[in-house]
Amino acid sequence: MKGFEGKLLVVNLENKEISEEVIKDTIAEKFLGGAGYACRYLYDKIDKETDPLSPRNILMFMTGLFCGSNAPTSGRFVVCAKSPLTGIWGESNCGGFFGPELRKTGYDGIVIKGASENPVFLDINENGAEIKDASDLWGKGIFETSKLLKENSGSPLTRVACIGQAGENLVKYAIIASEDKAAGRTGMGAVMGSKKLKAITVRGKKKSYNAFDPEGYKEAVKTTVDHINSAFMTEMFGDLGTSSGVDMYNASGELPIKYWTQGTWEGAYNISGSTAFEKIFSGSYPCFACPIGCSKRAKIDEGEYKTDGEIEAAEYETVAGFGSMILNDNLEGIQRANYLCNDYGIDTISGSSTISFIYYLFDNNKISSEDIKGLEPKWGEIKPALELLKKITFREGIGDIMAEGSDYVGKKFNIPQDEIATVYGMEIPYHDLRRMYGMAVGYALATPRGPCHTSCDAYIVLLGYPFSEYGIELNVDWYQDDGPMAEFCARIQDYRALYASLIICTFANPPPSMILNMVTKATGLNLNMEDFKTLGERIYMIKRLFNLKMGLTPTDDRLPKIVLNPVNEGGSAGKTPNFQRIKDAYYEYREFDKGSGYPNQEKLKTLGLDDL
Repeated sequence: MKGFEGKLLVVNLENKEISEEVIKDTIAEKFLGGAGYACRYLYDKIDKETDPLSPRNILMFMTGLFCGSNAPTSGRFVVCAKSPLTGIWGESNCGGFFGPELRKTGYDGIVIKGASENPVFLDINENGAEIKDASDLWGKGIFETSKLLKENSGSPLTRVACIGQAGENLVKYAIIASEDKAAGRTGMGAVMGSKKLKAITVRGKKKSYNAFDPEGYKEAVKTTVDHINSAFMTEMFGDLGTSSGVDMYNASGELPIKYWTQGTWEGAYNISGSTAFEKIFSGSYPCFACPIGCSKRAKIDEGEYKTDGEIEAAEYETVAGFGSMILNDNLEGIQRANYLCNDYGIDTISGSSTISFIYYLFDNNKISSEDIKGLEPKWGEIKPALELLKKITFREGIGDIMAEGSDYVGKKFNIPQDEIATVYGMEIPYHDLRRMYGMAVGYALATPRGPCHTSCDAYIVLLGYPFSEYGIELNVDWYQDDGPMAEFCARIQDYRALYASLIICTFANPPPSMILNMVTKATGLNLNMEDFKTLGERIYMIKRLFNLKMGLTPTDDRLPKIVLNPVNEGGSAGKTPNFQRIKDAYYEYREFDKGSGYPNQEKLKTLGLDDL
């Protein structure tokens, strides 16, 4: 099928066998590439009894349909497996340059099976692949590992995806990092660590992109790039990065504060994108083929958190997690936390949320300083958080408990589930649903990988990105929790499922017809917009079926009270969604059985999934 290289690299770390597998056109046509292809591929190979950290779990790296071309924001790759944090679908995509370089070696993706007895890394080039010893790299952080592998490869253009000590020590929310970017959520780094796979290096030479209609594709890409370049979000994120929204979110009530218990905070401006622009930003570091450039570099010239040159600046979720969630307005301290997470290999969302949960428990006298080896995590102080990051990474003391996630911490200290900001066992991201009721769907209602702000980003769409061609109309308000909001969010989920398969960034929001045009010109598939909608729903639904196969039930589609209890001040004061109402409306629209959570057979037949 055009648009693909046509093969996967299959690596068995147990017996050291390396082979190739042809991309199945029947899967590619129905699910495209990326996460859609990966989920259908893994659906038959993983079951409820598969331990996510056992050799039986399969780790899959996939590129998207446009990867390797100059389509905007197409340089991403996705990592998929059964998640050790949630026990359901694990998926995390990553920017940078690794994905396009993998395509240049002639592969669309990598399938990692089994586990090695000793640390290894996988080296891939245009001549094939080789499993190499990584004993000298085990125990090293991500930055040193990447530096050494690049130097030893003999080419600065070699791209590296690797884990840090958190992945080695099986922290349940460990990341896989590449070029200062991260496949951050659902613990894919722990899966990689369980296989004793320290890193993957790629260096290719293939230059041409295999489009069905090269000239038509080139023109479709140009039209799309021009549209993205003119977008307001491109200008805003291009100038101030993703933390540009901190001030607005604080005013509206969208910024989570003091572990979800406070509605507004006077310290928000001190950690905002505009303040970072004035004080520490030193430049941009765009991903491959990205016209937006939201990723910023930072440099701190003096003080306790002085940097050794430039580092990656903290993104919005990290700023909220190590800022407003613990009432810390020390911008430089947040950058230090971000640096440690990126080097140790910790997801900044799950990591900061688990840490802020400890602050919450300490403040409410539910744990004592003795429980956490003398630490005193008081609101507003960043140093205890930095110390806890180290303890989590190396599983020292309380860190051994925190490495398992917030739910495990709650279980250890007998905390009711309603006080823990998790769904499906994963920590909730930082867009407060009491400001935007649609995020209740994004966090609790069949979102494929657990609570997620990118697979149902209703807060971004309602800022002025209608996708009318796809049936996503701005006909709801922020505080709506009935049928229209449920349908609105379900359609966004379907559309973003396409994004996760193509794979493109959710900050790039041209009209759907432009993306559809690129798909048809790349593949030669004769698709109209209705076909495109069906594709999105099918990709979403295969992930739902995967989760049901893993044991997900309707009782798991829930929200804890700590994120539903109304706050007394700020833009969302006194407001909260009627969760049961929106859940019922969502189930009705999706045609889910309220008892089992399964879609009905007629719906599956319509989507071509009735064989499952």
